[in-house]
Amino acid sequence: MLAAIPRVTNENVLVGFDTADDAGVYQISPDNALVQTVDFFTPVVDDPYIFGQIAAVNALSDVYAMGGRPLSALAMVCFPEKGELEILERILAGGLSKMMEAKCTVIGGHSIRDAEIKFGYAVTGTIHPEKIWRNVGARTGDALLFTKPLGTGVISTALKNDKAPADAVSAAIHSMSTLNRAAAEALHEIESETKFDNPIHAVTDVTGFGLLGHAREMALGNPAKGIETASFEFDHAQLSYLPGARQAAKDGHLPGGLKNNREFIGDCAGFATAVSKEYRDLLFDPQTSGGLLITLPEADTAGLERAYEFAYRIGRVLPRDQKAIHLI
Repeated sequence: MLAAIPRVTNENVLVGFDTADDAGVYQISPDNALVQTVDFFTPVVDDPYIFGQIAAVNALSDVYAMGGRPLSALAMVCFPEKGELEILERILAGGLSKMMEAKCTVIGGHSIRDAEIKFGYAVTGTIHPEKIWRNVGARTGDALLFTKPLGTGVISTALKNDKAPADAVSAAIHSMSTLNRAAAEALHEIESETKFDNPIHAVTDVTGFGLLGHAREMALGNPAKGIETASFEFDHAQLSYLPGARQAAKDGHLPGGLKNNREFIGDCAGFATAVSKEYRDLLFDPQTSGGLLITLPEADTAGLERAYEFAYRIGRVLPRDQKAIHLI
């Protein structure tokens, strides 16, 4: 649908919707640009305070994924006309707690009556125009790293079916409510220490399209702007999975988004026979407030793992062949 919409021609727009990037970037001076993003969704947990926290962390993540620093946010609320206002108060309080942790100021918002609760934020941040991390730009020989475990989608679905163990829910909540700020700060540290220009070749946060959906976007590049395509090779055994995620997938607690992701990616991904069905499902699993998927030179991999203990290697970037993604 977006392909039919005219592209923005304003020279101040440094990142638009051409490559389905995580946020838009608009330059306001030679040394400063705005990063803008918006995200909201329906509850993924029962506790309204925790739901508010997760929604805030998820919305902030796009700014971190671009290399920006969040400054301000506007809340977006859909709430039932006869809903209990105490619930809404707890949602707002949870969201505010994470915005405060991120040092991002909530300066307003908008609410409408809706039969289904929805909550999120529009977030504005700042970034240097020459220090933007795009979701394209991966280079052959790069290492692929990730910063969180997979499985929030299947665990949330199991929770809705009253089949999620307490430890699995607790681990998923911890993951979804953890800011990607520390991971982004570690990447900035790599930037400042390396002797090379722009060592962070590509970054994206893994959310609704799952690991493979977002990896596909990265691998496609942007040939029109000289950013070549690549192939990504992931080792499913190196990936970290939330406690209970594999069992939830084996038991068939698959969210609708997982099936949509599998259909969308189609033949772009090739699987080795060693990758069993539950692992394949988890690779398509839509994530809420997922980790950062990063490509950077092999020489900088150890530095990032030292700077951020939760970053771990999951694969490598290869020259483009018939498949955009390979799973071994």
